[in-house]
Amino acid sequence: MTASASSARLEERKQRRKLRQQRPQRLFRAFEIPVAILWLQFILQISTVGKISGMFLLFGLLFGISYGLMLEFLVSLIPNSKVYGIVKAVVIGLLGLIMCIVYFVFGKFNTFYDLNTIFGGAGGAVGEFQNTIMRLIFCFNGIAHIILFFVPLIVNIIARVILTKKFAEVIWKERINTIVCAIVFYLVALLLARAIPSAWNTYKKEYNYTHAIERFGIFTGLRLDVKNSILGGNNDLSFDTPANPAPVVDKKNTEDTQQGTEVVEYGDNVTDIDFNALAESTSDDALAALDKYVATVTPSKKNAYTGMFKDKNLIFISAEAFSAQAIDEKLTPTLYRMANKGFQFTDYYQPESAGTTGGEYNNIFGMLPTDGGKSFKVAANNLNYMTMGWQLNKLGYWGKAYHNNTYTFYDRDKTHNTLGYSEGYMGYGNGMEKYIPKKTWPESDLEMIQGTVEEYINQDHFNVYYMSVSGHSDYTFSDNYMASKHKDEVADLDASEPIKAYKACNIELDLAMEHLIKRLEQAGKADDTVIVISADHFPYGLDDGGDSVNMPYLSELYGQSIDNDIIRDQNRLIIWSGCLEKNDPVEISTPVSSIDILPTLMNLFGIDFDSRLLVGRDVFSDREALVFNVSFDWKTEYGTYIASSGKFTPASDNVVYPYGYNEEQYIDYVKTLVRNKMKYCSGVLDNDYYRHVFGE
Repeated sequence: MTASASSARLEERKQRRKLRQQRPQRLFRAFEIPVAILWLQFILQISTVGKISGMFLLFGLLFGISYGLMLEFLVSLIPNSKVYGIVKAVVIGLLGLIMCIVYFVFGKFNTFYDLNTIFGGAGGAVGEFQNTIMRLIFCFNGIAHIILFFVPLIVNIIARVILTKKFAEVIWKERINTIVCAIVFYLVALLLARAIPSAWNTYKKEYNYTHAIERFGIFTGLRLDVKNSILGGNNDLSFDTPANPAPVVDKKNTEDTQQGTEVVEYGDNVTDIDFNALAESTSDDALAALDKYVATVTPSKKNAYTGMFKDKNLIFISAEAFSAQAIDEKLTPTLYRMANKGFQFTDYYQPESAGTTGGEYNNIFGMLPTDGGKSFKVAANNLNYMTMGWQLNKLGYWGKAYHNNTYTFYDRDKTHNTLGYSEGYMGYGNGMEKYIPKKTWPESDLEMIQGTVEEYINQDHFNVYYMSVSGHSDYTFSDNYMASKHKDEVADLDASEPIKAYKACNIELDLAMEHLIKRLEQAGKADDTVIVISADHFPYGLDDGGDSVNMPYLSELYGQSIDNDIIRDQNRLIIWSGCLEKNDPVEISTPVSSIDILPTLMNLFGIDFDSRLLVGRDVFSDREALVFNVSFDWKTEYGTYIASSGKFTPASDNVVYPYGYNEEQYIDYVKTLVRNKMKYCSGVLDNDYYRHVFGE
């Protein structure tokens, strides 16, 4: 053997020995980002969701390792070891920063906001309520979480200092092993998700940002959210076909309208639009799919309540953080009067999805905001024909929208001028300041009503929309002007300070309603005016910094534990008119949600509309009751289904399901209905569908 060959073999053995010695360091380097991701997901899950499920452990581990290895592969392509180390530290630091943002936004709003909502809607809220955010950050819990989220970066820096000299250059074999392992982990996770129906539903057919986080971890939730935002994941308009149920008997038509042996027959709330022909007339596949879906929907029937409010005035109030518990015979007597002497909605829900802007979207459009916090902004570019603003404007009503906080907040100066109100929109900064001379937080609903009612009280017909603000958080007597203003009225309540402050805030709304009704009565218009009050969302500000299953103050307010989103979103709808007080109250005990308000009002006002175009129902019609949210949870007269757990709870022990279905068949039937309605909500918003149907 030559000397050179011997030297080569010796060098080869040294290299192999060196690689063996460097194996721990190389493994540390390869799995530093994956372990960081697993750590961050675990901390966030415990701090927000409040529990660790088996599904999260499985998919959080597999997807998390996959993402970490992919990031490591990309960073390892940097040839300079010093730059590589700096970039890697930046990546780990950015991951920690993202977790901080997600955590503190959740802490403020008690729900996960997707990127559309954070940047399209709640981004403004984060800026507006920065004092609250700062308070959440600069407290023991906030500082502790910041430290926890930056533990991986701290470990990275320490490792750089201690082990820098021991780390060798990244070799291509190492890079190849890293990316191959990343792909394997990702494919295994994907195959397992396909094998588990509930997981695949969340991943694909029933994707929901919150459920994706709960089941797969925050980074999969973010990845799917970005993918759907860029590629239009909500635009799958392949509607499913449910089993064809027998028609529902309209009890009101058969019981309330009999005259001797003669039964009054009502027609359908439907127009003469041929949606199948409309589908054939367009080359746009999405619009055609929507047309064909609408053609399959059974219209609701007119009924004894059709036209009850024809030619009356309308005042619609989206009430900030309103709840059934804000109605109190002693503290808020006017709200109590309105809730009990009008229509009584005893099983009402306001689905939370995108904060205030999402609740307004529900109330105004009768749809769920499938594009999150940017839904209203998208709708501003559409033809918003199916709104009370447009419909009553066609009839010559004087109309205007009002808000007593900053007029540009949530871009209302752009969105609320597209709702069909003849006089546009006024907020604080483009006119409201003349009625509210002192800028407080929150501002006064009473002062807003006192000033603005004089703009329309003498109009022949008026259609007015308010977004109130007096009920807004924070619920403390030191940081909330409305709470401190009414502190004495709630002093004797047997409740915690946040509950007292919350109820104190709503006294201002009550005083506003007292003044409004008084002016209507003085003008002789109370009997000819309809007032609607619906919340924008549950009072999430009660539990700043809480988690989704630990909301002690909301539980105190409700008098029960908050076990799911259906319970969380229970509320109270008020539809009142002076004319209703002349008769016995009418109770609507079936499940009702905010998307049912629009078709109900259209029917009550005798508007010629096509009920097939709306996902909600006229509550007085034969349409079956169905409450659902963007998480695919739902409630009917027969039971409640929670999608995150896959659990169905029958309404009673001896429930008899309709159409001859057994329980499993009924669940599948309603799940199909909900999926279709969600797709329709998305399709209408993203494709400007009403412009296609009604033209310019």
